[in-house]
Amino acid sequence: MSRPKNPNLVKLIISLITGDKGIIKPVLKKLEDKFGSIDFLSGKLGFSHTDYYKNEMGEGLFRKIASFEKLIKPDELAGIKLFTNYVEGEHLKDDRKRIINIDPGYISMEKMVLASCKNFSHRIYLKKGVYADLTLIYKAKGFQPLEWTFPDYAEDGMIKLLKNVRQRYMHQLQNGESISD
Repeated sequence: MSRPKNPNLVKLIISLITGDKGIIKPVLKKLEDKFGSIDFLSGKLGFSHTDYYKNEMGEGLFRKIASFEKLIKPDELAGIKLFTNYVEGEHLKDDRKRIINIDPGYISMEKMVLASCKNFSHRIYLKKGVYADLTLIYKAKGFQPLEWTFPDYAEDGMIKLLKNVRQRYMHQLQNGESISD
């Protein structure tokens, strides 16, 4: 019989999508105030696989990925998503449209998970209207996309970036930051 045990802590990552370069710094400051120091911030990543945000946020969108030094418990993801939604709401245009999309998730040794407030067949309900989206799995020495993985997360450049973040996480685990209380 298997017995319940506490999971390993996981590496918090946050995706920022915007077309406004000026919004990045104040949003990152709010995220750091809440979640601690950022230990990785990507350069500008192109965002052209979908027009999903075009009507709301305009054209010329880009993405940045941040990871945080402090590891989190996996079950904190729903609360983190609610906080990032709040931060998005603090930065609306006069017409109440978003300037920035903030999507949190985490990396573990086995997978990469994103939070969403939209249900779908492969998403698991967490709490308070938030779902977990299994976005990538780690096998054969790399992240592997799934049939529902967003196309930009399946790109080689993104896979390499996330593998580097996973490497940081692995070093943290090796230094004893592994089991939640």
